[in-house]
Amino acid sequence: MKSKILRGTLMGILILGALFTTYTAISNVTAKDLKSWFQNGETNEVSASLKQEEHKVKESELEKKDLKELKPSKRYVSSQEVNAPESLEDAIDLSQYPTETVVATGYTAGPESTGKNPDHHLYGVTYSGVKVRRDLYSTIAADLNKFPIGTILYIPDYGYGVVADKGGAIKGNKIDLYYETVDDVYKNWGKKEVEVYIVEKGDGTLTTEQLMKLNENEALQVFREKILAN
Repeated sequence: MKSKILRGTLMGILILGALFTTYTAISNVTAKDLKSWFQNGETNEVSASLKQEEHKVKESELEKKDLKELKPSKRYVSSQEVNAPESLEDAIDLSQYPTETVVATGYTAGPESTGKNPDHHLYGVTYSGVKVRRDLYSTIAADLNKFPIGTILYIPDYGYGVVADKGGAIKGNKIDLYYETVDDVYKNWGKKEVEVYIVEKGDGTLTTEQLMKLNENEALQVFREKILAN
């Protein structure tokens, strides 16, 4: 009977020893550490530490879940959503400029608009001396008594226009918007009554260098390709 009790006791000790060895191997805690914790009353600190680690794991899982739900069409900076402007009109504050209602038509450098053929020495040359241009800032024609040479207008659905030319039929509140071809005029514009924004009143002069500098505005280059495609 005694031998059975002794064997049972030894088996219990061996099992406890095995469990303790397994625990210390997994948790990297030694018997010395356990003794120190219990002696110093630090059992609660161990429990708190384990809870903190569990909380961090849960936070990490939530962050990963949130990242998967972000929409690819939007940009995020420091967890704040930022919507980039999709058009030139969205990128500028037009409310700061005075407006004028005008009738706008389209024109080209060809004989249908100017009476000049490509072999003419002044073909494509505006009254100001600069060549016609469809760009971020395009050349347009206006009544120079209303909008002097160099005046910058913003025309919705067209973009920036710089007054560089005049026309016999362009009087009062009428403007002519430059396009490269007749097809472009009919496809993209035609004839419209539109409210334009007077960005800057001209002083009667415009140079090629000034026009080039306007079109090299770095902040607006992202919209240049869209304008040139129209």
